[in-house]
Amino acid sequence: MQRIKELRKEKSMNQIALGMELNFSQKIISEYENGKVEPSITTLKKLASIFNTSVDYILELTDVTEPYKRKTVNKKY
Repeated sequence: MQRIKELRKEKSMNQIALGMELNFSQKIISEYENGKVEPSITTLKKLASIFNTSVDYILELTDVTEPYKRKTVNKKY
């Protein structure tokens, strides 16, 4: 996942620092970046939060870097 590497570098983070943020080893971060392992949904959500973007951007489904705005739902009882 090339986007993880790009986002990490834009934030001036090395793989060790990102790994510490996620509680993973540097090796796992390297494997994500090189496409050897795919992050879980939970990890993708954490990455999106760390980099202030959307999971879709990380997965290269969009080129829009801004995160989506959360919808508020009016609950009727």
